[in-house]
Amino acid sequence: MSDHFRLTMAQLNPVVGDLAGNAAKAKAVWEQGKAAGANMVALPEMFITGYQTQDLVMKPAFHRDAVGAVLKLAQDCADGPILGIGGPWFEDGHLYNAYHILRGGRVISRTLKHELPNYNVFDEVRHFSDGPIHGPFDAGPLRVGTPICEDAWFPDVSEAMVESGAEVLVVANGSPYFRNKFPIRMNQMVARVTENDVPLVYLNMVGAQDDQVFDGGSFVLNRGAQLAVQLPVFEEAVAHVDFRRGEDGWEADTGQREIAPETVEQDYHAMVLSLRDYLGKSGFSHVILGLSGGIDSALVATIASDAIGPANVHCVMLPSEYTSATSLEDAAAVAGALGCRLDEVRIDGARAAVSEALAPLFAGRKADLTEENIQSRLRGLLLMAQSNKFGEMLLTTGNKSEVAVGYATIYGDMAGGYNPIKDLYKTRVFQTCRWRNTNHRAWMMGPDGVVIPARVIEKPPSAELRPDQKDEDSLPPYEILDGILEMLVDGDASVAECVAAGYDRATVKKVEHLVYVSEWKRHQSAPGTRLTRKAFWLDRRYPIVNRWRDGS
Repeated sequence: MSDHFRLTMAQLNPVVGDLAGNAAKAKAVWEQGKAAGANMVALPEMFITGYQTQDLVMKPAFHRDAVGAVLKLAQDCADGPILGIGGPWFEDGHLYNAYHILRGGRVISRTLKHELPNYNVFDEVRHFSDGPIHGPFDAGPLRVGTPICEDAWFPDVSEAMVESGAEVLVVANGSPYFRNKFPIRMNQMVARVTENDVPLVYLNMVGAQDDQVFDGGSFVLNRGAQLAVQLPVFEEAVAHVDFRRGEDGWEADTGQREIAPETVEQDYHAMVLSLRDYLGKSGFSHVILGLSGGIDSALVATIASDAIGPANVHCVMLPSEYTSATSLEDAAAVAGALGCRLDEVRIDGARAAVSEALAPLFAGRKADLTEENIQSRLRGLLLMAQSNKFGEMLLTTGNKSEVAVGYATIYGDMAGGYNPIKDLYKTRVFQTCRWRNTNHRAWMMGPDGVVIPARVIEKPPSAELRPDQKDEDSLPPYEILDGILEMLVDGDASVAECVAAGYDRATVKKVEHLVYVSEWKRHQSAPGTRLTRKAFWLDRRYPIVNRWRDGS
């Protein structure tokens, strides 16, 4: 029996629903593994369909096609290494999340996911049946167990596989990013290695699907929880890992060991990758956005430039009589630093026409928020018109602080197809802009250097919808607002807990009220990059109509 086993780990980016394209990617990396003398090539969870498919996977025609694609892949990859690939399986009236092992033109083994996640963004109990715990398969020199993602977060599946003969665990994952998730994954996998005393391969998907970003970061642990291989985050990667049999069992040779970047960089890379994939996988190559001279739109323009290149980013300034000369200068400075196209379309004429049309109905009433919202909605209308005419996806630019408390105009500045900073609080917007000004990476398509002028970062935020308007006229200072929101939204804290943390009770109650009464806006908002465990969409599902308030 050979004392050597080569595994090709393929940390790749599939497209949901592109069965032929995903199969072609799988075959290409299988060919790469074959050329490298691999015994096995492993791909992530549900790779043939892309992940997450949500209810699409329950459509019989879809999962039949997906299974057919796996069976055809088995035939196409008959002469060479074993291929492990995730995909659905339907049997006896039950649909499963499965990991298919292909060799010699057929499926020789199939693991059915046992532990189905049903929290945060996951609804797998809705989509799949839980399968029985499966034993390892014979990979030639050794026996391999294949827990699927969540299966490896509980001791029983891995333990059963090892007890039935698994000498290495290969865990196929579709594990989406949230801030500081990597140490959580690592700790869980260290526990499995420690409990079972076998090496473990953690193979994660990379790429973005709607709001979720799969960050890769695949790794290999030897017995004793020694790190042998660490792949990069947010980038496709293929690694050939050599396992050798020693006196105490199998061990992986030390290979590539990347160091994960700091949190602010990971968040930024997630926003860039999610926008790039959302556009590319939707068939868009250009974007348009309103560039106001403020910090939020400046950051979105920068993210877009880094995602698809400045030449594909169309910025539009839409001034009114309330727009300051400083804002006009700052918008021009941002567009100039990035190298983006900048147009100007004034809203004065359109606003006058709307005011004239409504004058008979509004006669005798004082100007109020209505007139401010008309300005915002005119901007949304003019931007959407250009989006339609030029085939450019409109990006929205509201940060999480604004989205949380409804400090945004529905059908106005909320109009658009995607919002990369939707899960980024305002205080983190400032931090991210400063970081980007002093850092540049190979995966950024925008220019190096200061791209967001200091004046844009330092000036008081304003919607500029009335004379001398400042955000703090309507909201607490962002340092206070974000602190309260992180407790109420991200931490599900009570009002009493916020007060105990030092926040004024009246301010907390005001913020709580704004969060609840803005739920209807969020139900109609554009999707955006998920950065936390409490992003606005699948992570946090609240009723629109809700009279309960925390009395603590």
